[in-house]
Amino acid sequence: MVKFDYDFVVIGGGPAGRRAAIQASKLGKSVALVDDQKSIGGVSVHTGTLPSKTIRESVLSVTGWRDQHFKSRQPRNGIKMMQDSINSRLVTTLGDEVEDIDSQLARNNVTILQGKAKFSGLHKLAIQQNVRGRKTSFSISASKFLIAVGTKPFRPKSIPFNGTTVIDSDSVAANLPMPKSITVVGGGVIGLEYATIFSTLDIPVTVVEARERILEFIDHDIVANFVHQLTDRGIGLRLGRTIDKISLDDHGHPNILLDDGRQLRSGMLLFTAGRVGAVDSLGLEKVGLKCDSRGRLVVNKETLQTSQPHIYAAGDIIGFPALASTSMEQGRRAACHAFGEPINSSANSFPLGIYSIPEIASIGLSEEDARQQGFQVEIGIARFQETSRGHILGSCQGMLKCIFDLNNRMLLGVHIVGEGATELIHIGQAVINLNGGIDYLSDNVFNFPTLAEAYKVAALDAYNRMPKPRLRA
Repeated sequence: MVKFDYDFVVIGGGPAGRRAAIQASKLGKSVALVDDQKSIGGVSVHTGTLPSKTIRESVLSVTGWRDQHFKSRQPRNGIKMMQDSINSRLVTTLGDEVEDIDSQLARNNVTILQGKAKFSGLHKLAIQQNVRGRKTSFSISASKFLIAVGTKPFRPKSIPFNGTTVIDSDSVAANLPMPKSITVVGGGVIGLEYATIFSTLDIPVTVVEARERILEFIDHDIVANFVHQLTDRGIGLRLGRTIDKISLDDHGHPNILLDDGRQLRSGMLLFTAGRVGAVDSLGLEKVGLKCDSRGRLVVNKETLQTSQPHIYAAGDIIGFPALASTSMEQGRRAACHAFGEPINSSANSFPLGIYSIPEIASIGLSEEDARQQGFQVEIGIARFQETSRGHILGSCQGMLKCIFDLNNRMLLGVHIVGEGATELIHIGQAVINLNGGIDYLSDNVFNFPTLAEAYKVAALDAYNRMPKPRLRA
């Protein structure tokens, strides 16, 4: 029997990697986690999920955005003071998160190896380290591997990145800039989150998106409400447009020529149109693995195995949905499968959350998807202005939409835009995954006043148009 250094080696310290490492350790396996960053956490902690959400919360705080309905926005206390406040909160939050992750891994006896990992054989990794400016390397072997290296921003050669006036999302997360105006290229999740953050800071924003519609995977009514709120705030949307050329003026500010001949001038350009897998130096050719054009690996969706059965992949590196929450679950499932542990079937529906201002959250089927799949549906809508909590918060533009099956009265999907959407969605998650429906939501009592009461409002909105339930014999 071959003797390996470790039972399980994880490459990448993001959500998928660390959850997999801890799960394998709890199964009694010897585990090592290899990460090439100075501190653990991956893109999620250092340049992605946590920084953008921390910046968002800081911006809401320093601008008094949530109180705007009742009083004039608080005057800006100087750009430098706001910037310092936001970046200070960012440093503190990320530091605390790294400390917690280090503690979790240590408690679970996971060995952390800092360095760049490269496959040198089917069961071997070469680890390259830089110790006091001197490069050293050593090899380790393992029975099973998990690739969880995540992604990095897509940087096409046609974009003149300079780190100051033409930047990507990693640069924003490192130190939030305060330009006089900004053009965001890419109307996906990352682009819209940052576009609304800058808008909340009273910075003029224009979003350029090649597709005719933003957030195509979100229910159309929610997107329509969201777009209305964006345009109402003065955010410019250039949909169905691509960039022909970008030039810099004498001050280094970008001039953008669109494919329809229009020109955009702004103090800064933020490019967020796509990400690519961080697989360049992994030596995948040594183990016979290939990536797609965006550096993503193909896996068995149930087991998370690549074409090499002992090598798994999870997280952003395998593509949609590329969320920290789903990545963690993928990592856990991969570790369980690797060592023959029965996998507790995760719920069929998982929530999506977009931390724009306002938030968007979704679970289950959209109205379009439900109809395409042959369901007969009834729709219930609740607007936050119809709830007392909405009046208290001043959150009068949000809405919650429920999709019900006309035949069995079950809840098929919930879609929310507005304050607290990413928290509220979990009520819908529980109801859907426990096979609940309109009768549960309309009959039960919700705390008053709460935004959660919108579920009851939506259910009652649909109730009178639903066929009456058959009485049991």
